[in-house]
Amino acid sequence: MATVALAVSAGALAQSSTPAYQNNQSEARRQSAGNQGNAELFFMIERLQQEVRSLRGEVEEQRHQLDRLTRQSRERYIDLDQRLMELSEQQQQRGSGTGGSGSSTAAASSERPQPQTVSQEYRQPSAEERETYERIQTLIQQDKAYDEAIGELYEFINEYPEGDLTVNAYYWLGEVYLVKPQLEQAKQAFTIVATRFQDHRKAPDALYKLGVVHDRMGEKDQAERYMERVVNQYGASQAANLAKKYLGAG
Repeated sequence: MATVALAVSAGALAQSSTPAYQNNQSEARRQSAGNQGNAELFFMIERLQQEVRSLRGEVEEQRHQLDRLTRQSRERYIDLDQRLMELSEQQQQRGSGTGGSGSSTAAASSERPQPQTVSQEYRQPSAEERETYERIQTLIQQDKAYDEAIGELYEFINEYPEGDLTVNAYYWLGEVYLVKPQLEQAKQAFTIVATRFQDHRKAPDALYKLGVVHDRMGEKDQAERYMERVVNQYGASQAANLAKKYLGAG
C-alpha cells in the first residue's frame, strides 16, 4: 500500500512540476490565435461592407441613369406628338388656303386660317381612373411634388388613353412644366391639348397658356398670335377674357 501511495504522489508531483512559463506560453498562443482570428474576421467583414457599399453605389448610379433615360424617352414621346400635331395643322392650313378658285380675296381671307374644331366623344373615366387622377392632383396642388407628379401623369396617359381625364392630364403636364419652369416641355404638352383636343373644355386654357409660354420665352409676337386665337376661337371662355386683358395690356 505504501508503494501505491508513493506512485500516486510521484505522478501528481510530475504533473505539478510543469513550469508555469510553459502554461503561460500556451495561453498566450491561444490568445494570439484568437486575436488573429478576430482580426481576420474583422477584415473580412470590413471588406464585405466595402463591397456592399460599392454595389449600392453602382445600383444608385444605374437607377439615376434609368430615371434619366425614362425622362428622355417621355420627352421625346411628347415632342414627337407635338410635331405630328403641328404637321397636321399645317396640312389643314394649306388645304384651306388652296381649296378655292385662287382669287386674291379668298387668299387674303385665308392668310392665317384657323383649324376647324371637330367634335369628338371622350371616354368617361372609371372610378379607379378618377381616384388616380385625384391622387395626382394632390401631388401637384398640395404636396408640390412636381417631379413625382410628372412621372405619374405620363403613366396616367399611358394607362388611360383617349379619355376625358387624359386631356386634363396633358394639360396639367403643361402646367407642372410651366411651374418648374421647363418651357419647351410645357409648350409641347399645351400644344397637344390645343391641337388634338380642340373641342375639349381644356382647349381654351391650353391655347392661352401657349401664349403665356411664348411670352415667357420672350417671343411677344407669337404670344399675341396665340392670344388672338383664344379670343377668335373661344370668345365666350374665361381664357378669352384673360387673353383680352393680355392684349389690352400690350
